[in-house]
Amino acid sequence: MNTRAHQLKAFDRLLTIMDELRAQCPWDKKQTMESLRHLTIEETYELGDAILDKDLEEVKKELGDVLLHIVFYSKIGSETNDFDIADVCNSICEKLINRHPHIYGDVKVENEEDVKRNWENLKLKEGKNSVLEGVPNSLPALVKANRIQEKVAGVGFDWEHPNQVWEKVEEELAEFKVEAEKGDKDAMESEFGDVLFSMVNYARFLNINPENALERTNKKFTKRFQYLEEKAKGINKPLKDMTLAEMDVFWEEAKNL
Repeated sequence: MNTRAHQLKAFDRLLTIMDELRAQCPWDKKQTMESLRHLTIEETYELGDAILDKDLEEVKKELGDVLLHIVFYSKIGSETNDFDIADVCNSICEKLINRHPHIYGDVKVENEEDVKRNWENLKLKEGKNSVLEGVPNSLPALVKANRIQEKVAGVGFDWEHPNQVWEKVEEELAEFKVEAEKGDKDAMESEFGDVLFSMVNYARFLNINPENALERTNKKFTKRFQYLEEKAKGINKPLKDMTLAEMDVFWEEAKNL
């Protein structure tokens, strides 16, 4: 691995290139924080895909793209004298030091859960009115549910045992079934949301990341369905003309790949 000197040299090289692009490239000159925002979100999702695929070469590339965006925002901030990359780095350094008194102070912790509780309590002391203020409104609903539950658990609002959470799942499923049988769409949607929220909670108790789990299933389903499509092309038969039984033969083959 590279030494710290080599790492700092590489980072300085990136900052220099960013300065040059901002000064000379027509596209880079035009960018604003607002115009970069959707691209940053896209790059973050691409990084997430690479992580789930366990493609470390791709992870390295996507981390570079995300880092470029951080440097780009910092460059724009420096042009208005609001902040620069040093301010960004120092800000997160100060936050990390303040949020880890068990490392940089005299606070004692026994385990990871103690660290999480301290983290949330410190955020409240910093002036936040709610532990949920740190959950972005624009997060996808599944990710947001998981973060909400992690946040409130950090201050002790949580179940004590996994079986209690599973009982809640069963309770919500029963309530959803009742509304589904009635056919009230609004009530069904409300109860289905409760089912999902309780399932996310149960996953958390089992140390399963629900977003990763669902995306894993998405990828698995996509791979199997595309295998089915290829097989259908191989016999020159459109999927819409195949019976479910015919499709199922290829689906079972795909499951064994």
